[in-house]
Amino acid sequence: MTFSEILDRVGSMGRFQFLHVAILGLPILNMANHNLLQIFTAATPVHHCRPPPNASAGPWVIPMGPNGKPERCLRFVHPSNASLPNDTQRSMEPCLDGWVYNSTKDSIVTEWNLVCNSNKLKEMAQSIFMAGILIGGLVLGDLSDRFGRRPILTCSYLLLAASGSGAAFSPTFPVYMVFRFLCGCGISGITLSTVILNVEWVPTRMRAIMSTALGYCYTVGQFILPGLAYAIPQWRWLQLTVSIPFFIFFLSSWWTPESIRWLVLTGKSSKALKILRRVAAFNGKKEEGERLSLEELKLNLQKEISLAKAKYTAADLFRIPMLRRMTFCLSLAWFATGFAYYSLAMGVEEFGVNLYILQIIFGGVDIPAKFITILSLSYLGRHTTQAAALLLAGGAILALTFVPLDLQTVRTVLAVFGKGCLSSSFSCLFLYTSELYPTVIRQTGMGVSNLWTRVGSMLSPLVKITGEVQPFIPNIIYGITALLGGSAALFLPETLNQPLPETIEDLENWSVTASGPISAPPWGSRSGPRAFPELSVPRSLRAKEPKQEPEVEKASQRIPLQPYGPDLGSS
Repeated sequence: MTFSEILDRVGSMGRFQFLHVAILGLPILNMANHNLLQIFTAATPVHHCRPPPNASAGPWVIPMGPNGKPERCLRFVHPSNASLPNDTQRSMEPCLDGWVYNSTKDSIVTEWNLVCNSNKLKEMAQSIFMAGILIGGLVLGDLSDRFGRRPILTCSYLLLAASGSGAAFSPTFPVYMVFRFLCGCGISGITLSTVILNVEWVPTRMRAIMSTALGYCYTVGQFILPGLAYAIPQWRWLQLTVSIPFFIFFLSSWWTPESIRWLVLTGKSSKALKILRRVAAFNGKKEEGERLSLEELKLNLQKEISLAKAKYTAADLFRIPMLRRMTFCLSLAWFATGFAYYSLAMGVEEFGVNLYILQIIFGGVDIPAKFITILSLSYLGRHTTQAAALLLAGGAILALTFVPLDLQTVRTVLAVFGKGCLSSSFSCLFLYTSELYPTVIRQTGMGVSNLWTRVGSMLSPLVKITGEVQPFIPNIIYGITALLGGSAALFLPETLNQPLPETIEDLENWSVTASGPISAPPWGSRSGPRAFPELSVPRSLRAKEPKQEPEVEKASQRIPLQPYGPDLGSS
């Protein structure tokens, strides 16, 4: 008997499962608010220099810039009505007395004057937030294997609630950045634990649907944020509004049961049995739960216990030449996707359209993008879908360079199309990566891949600073990087209708039989099309698995969420 069969005995899709997924899904619905929050809390309104205190009562003329628009960072040294010699040109100086903002809404930009020479700090704040997601994934992932999934989930809810609320009361900009870094760490912990706890408590046939449902929770959350931002124009109240619900999620998480596999692997089988019996009673199968015994549970999960004895590390990804080449291509594709995705997702205000409507459009494009991706993955294959998504996104971003700024509709269409392609790339990569890596090292490969996409999302805001040299430079960098990622995907094999590689020996045999570019795996087709990623094994389960393992038990414990991008951490 496998764990899936044990789950069927206590109720695999009963009241418990629906309530469980709802409790895990509601925080994901609200997590998009934190990921994209700076679109509104760091919006930069039209501004100009404040006149000096000793300026006359008459009008103070604002100088015009080379583009024919009012100068934002310079003012005349002398007022317009000052009498100057005929041969004296009107000199200008920086905004020594601050700025006047033409907006009734406040933001961190207006409060701390993050404009002109200080505008780099705005991008740095977003980069610090992404760095928190990166560091949180590394630290909390290890703590999750050590202390359990639920404690990390509970603490991450509390961390995000407390740090998000702290950011709302930040007295200075450095303090604000510290709290935003902690928010990023909390989001990583929520994502890691939610994925595992979601898929473990539903049957194999429903795992893809449930993981996709969580991905769409993030997408729907992108529609909520513009409404909140429109109703709450003060950035501190908006920051607090999106953070307070996580205190409620912190309390509700105490109802969430721990991972059964983790409990058994850490020698807490009696506690695992109590949880299974409680679930059975909740699903109306109390008698079936009472029939379960501790010996039966240990016997059925003996395979997972034996798998925990052998472990693989990231070094194994570079030991085999073919696996090394695969890791390089996937890493570049992941980096390019995160790098380019956040260049568009966080650059909404650059397109000159109503910020709230445009954010709804940017979020809405993910819905058809994901649907088209599923069809493409099932019929055209992973290889073609992945390469096409990144190449089209790179082309759209590069095209922005050649479209004049006054053609805002054309620029908006290109940007929305590019974001949709990058959303498709994220969806494809989660599946493609899980199918390319063998089961015994899949979680390690997924971890390295997600590391690169977080590095890309962290560097993305900083590249915008190069726009001060020439406005077209950022789009050139983003576009070329996306094209390189798409080109790297062309060197990956097709996995449509192919079984998952189970061991590193499978890939070694593949390397021996393949010649030239990486080709399709030679071990034959034993499974149908896979439109969703397999579950990946957590660190505690990294071990070689027998080739005759049933398909139900080949599935591992983690399915990454769709992008919050990136979706969930992205996501």
